[in-house]
Amino acid sequence: MSRIGVVLSGCGFMDGAEIHEATLTLLYLDTLGEEIVCMAPDASVIDTVDHARRKPGGEKRNVLAESARIARGAIRDIAGVKAEELDALVFPGGFGAAKNLCDWATKGPDCTVNKDVERLIKELYKQKKPLGFICIAPVLAAKVLGSQGISLTIGNDAATARGIEQTGAKHKNCAVDETCVDSTHRLVSTPAYMLGPSIAPVSKGIQKLVNQISAWTK
Repeated sequence: MSRIGVVLSGCGFMDGAEIHEATLTLLYLDTLGEEIVCMAPDASVIDTVDHARRKPGGEKRNVLAESARIARGAIRDIAGVKAEELDALVFPGGFGAAKNLCDWATKGPDCTVNKDVERLIKELYKQKKPLGFICIAPVLAAKVLGSQGISLTIGNDAATARGIEQTGAKHKNCAVDETCVDSTHRLVSTPAYMLGPSIAPVSKGIQKLVNQISAWTK
């Protein structure tokens, strides 16, 4: 059994973690018998969204508290998590990854990454532990590790791919059920809901990603 961290960014694809992607990640890790450590920053949700109306919600929410909804309360503040505790780390997508874990949504490749998210990515990378990024979350990898020449995918969105390559990372177009596997840097990514269109095809890429992460920890 390996100990796999899952970094959540809230609850809901427009302002937090994409719930299907997060749940599928947890499902496939649990199916493989891995120990899961869910975590999130103890910080404010940047832009709350009414998902029924797809309009600004206006209320104040906390990323850690919202993420706890998905983790059924079993959640840790990422500030207290160290790489030595983990064998690998996975980031589900959702716009929370680009709003709450960093500000790529407004600043693109000039973004700033949450200090503890950046710290933990760098710590695991230095220890040669596997990293997985789903949907829009690969922008985190690009910003933090782009100078290392990593390869990743967010699907085929040209504008986002150009931003990723400005960081020094290499972008590879992939279908929703595919993964981009960078064996040199032990990093794997999949487009998920960057392409969609529904949970069944999205699940195929996420399962492949989880299987690869698990295999690398053995």
